[in-house]
Amino acid sequence: MTVRARWLGQAGFQLTYGDAHLLVDPYLSDSLARKYAGTLFPHVRLRPAPVTVAGLPPVHAVLCSHAHTDHMDPDTLAPLLAAQPATRLACPRPVRDEALRRSAVPADRIDPLADGERVGYGPFTVTAVPAAHETRVRDDNGDDRFLGYVVEAGGVRVYHSGDCVPFEGQAERLRDLGVDVALLPVNGRDAHRLGNGVPGNFDFAEAVDLCVRAGIGILVPHHWGMFAFNTVDPDGFDLDLAARGGVAVRVPGHGGTLDLAAGR
Repeated sequence: MTVRARWLGQAGFQLTYGDAHLLVDPYLSDSLARKYAGTLFPHVRLRPAPVTVAGLPPVHAVLCSHAHTDHMDPDTLAPLLAAQPATRLACPRPVRDEALRRSAVPADRIDPLADGERVGYGPFTVTAVPAAHETRVRDDNGDDRFLGYVVEAGGVRVYHSGDCVPFEGQAERLRDLGVDVALLPVNGRDAHRLGNGVPGNFDFAEAVDLCVRAGIGILVPHHWGMFAFNTVDPDGFDLDLAARGGVAVRVPGHGGTLDLAAGR
């Protein structure tokens, strides 16, 4: 069997194996447009959410990579977890209290994770790995505030980096974990956005390079097409660069699905 990935916009994905579902970083509301109305970066959606919270199937768990609202959205999490009382929420350990506030669920429904920790949700096995959202940030206990997740089901290992840039040891770690598919943000970064509170991510060439060095055969580029100030044109993706590195690029349509298998 394959793992089916449905792109929910920005960094959000619904991963499906058989009749089991897992969500990563779903942002299905307009909470950021309300929060930043009238500011330099108003966060107005370029396209509507492809599904409502009410339209989601039952999910085993929601994985949030960090506490930025487009990855840990209270207007998505609270109604979803209220409607689905068996669903769990995973997040980096240092942002557990923020996850509690935004989700409005009891603490025993939250799985706070640190680098290397592993948890099972139905047929999915999730391994937490570090992420660097421009920089790698740890709390006083040494736990990462930004995480990625390697999700395994049916022998397919899918890596969702969260918001991330290249950092030392990343490729070697992913190679050791045997990742087949990488879901990577490719909106890039610059001093203007960073100076105004918007840290960035890989650009497309960096995402391809990570896949080449980590031995990952499939790249799914995301984190584009949501906000005008923080996107890239997918027509500019250098597919020849990826092909020369032996990386197959699967560009998702908005709300579209991709069937992912090991090696293809």
